Amino acid sequence: MAAKIKKGALVRAVREQLNNSLEAKASDTRFPPYMFETKGEILELTDEYALVRFSVPTPSVWLRIDQLEPVE
Repeated sequence: MAAKIKKGALVRAVREQLNNSLEAKASDTRFPPYMFETKGEILELTDEYALVRFSVPTPSVWLRIDQLEPVE
């Protein structure tokens, strides 16, 4: 799936991948619904992480690439 995710792509967070992840354990585990219900745009990429800007007025967030799925 990582091959489908590139800069500028539209994505959505995958709840099953975020639950019990290191990121969930390091912060509040109650993720906002917009992460799973709205489209986000990939702004930057590293080897393992993507900076995602969601279509709601909130700061961008870094998520692991395997925690994202492409949407159209």
